[in-house]
Amino acid sequence: MSQTAKIVVVGSANMDLVVKAERIPAPGETVLGGEFATIPGGKGANQAVAAARLGGDVVFVGRVGMDAFGVALRSEMERAGVQTHTLKSDSEAPSGVALIGVSAAGENAIMVAPGANGRVCEADILATESVIAAADWLVVQLEIPLEAVQSAITVAKRHGTRVLLNPAPAQLLPLALLQCVDVLTPNEHEALTLLGGTATGREDMESVAEELQALGIGRVIITLGAQGCLVADTGGTRRYAAPVVTAVDTTAAGDCFSGALAVGLGEGAELAAAVAFALSAASLSVTRMGAQPSLPTRSELIESVR
Repeated sequence: MSQTAKIVVVGSANMDLVVKAERIPAPGETVLGGEFATIPGGKGANQAVAAARLGGDVVFVGRVGMDAFGVALRSEMERAGVQTHTLKSDSEAPSGVALIGVSAAGENAIMVAPGANGRVCEADILATESVIAAADWLVVQLEIPLEAVQSAITVAKRHGTRVLLNPAPAQLLPLALLQCVDVLTPNEHEALTLLGGTATGREDMESVAEELQALGIGRVIITLGAQGCLVADTGGTRRYAAPVVTAVDTTAAGDCFSGALAVGLGEGAELAAAVAFALSAASLSVTRMGAQPSLPTRSELIESVR
């Protein structure tokens, strides 16, 4: 890898409000909890921070509210090296938040209020067309309106910018949109959803990846957690193992993978090397707590593989 990867991330930024308690309350019940934390998150912001910490030249396009959470989300991205001049402060909606209850057994219950994320629109994308045009890779997810995602991909295709789509949260997508994607990074559930099915009776992820790739997607990379990932492209399917680590918290591991992959590919690495780089980064992230706090820097990653 040599050149600096120029990446534009279009997506969501949320403040995660986390309460740890002995158990998740039942409807109508109040449970006294323990530790409380506010942690910057949102799939888009996570991927932008991951890419920036790993050496990418990253610009983030999205919306936050004109509130304390919005200030904190912008500040945390900037601290990681993400450029935020294309991040709008929306006077009509609050910043997105995720209310997360975590039990002693590690189970969680999450409610998300998208807030300003739900107001990202085509006009926001067109206003940043020159930024997308100058990038090597556009990275998008599905926590903002589909109209904005489609617009960003259309602009990228118009200017020859390659597209990495992390199709999360899981939903069906138009075939025309999928056919514009150069790299798709679903997990198993998201991959099956894209084919209109569920995990029931579909243990053969190789065939799932092949079916997705046959739709006209450039490369399909299904993330498999501790088992690594599965890649399908015109050369067939193959698996890549993840480094063996002791996982503490898997939050944002998939976001770390997508952000790191964009950096590797943007630096000119071959696919196998970029995938290995992404797996190493994601594996290191799960050894630490939190979403953005867990995302490693390039120097930390280099140190970890020595």
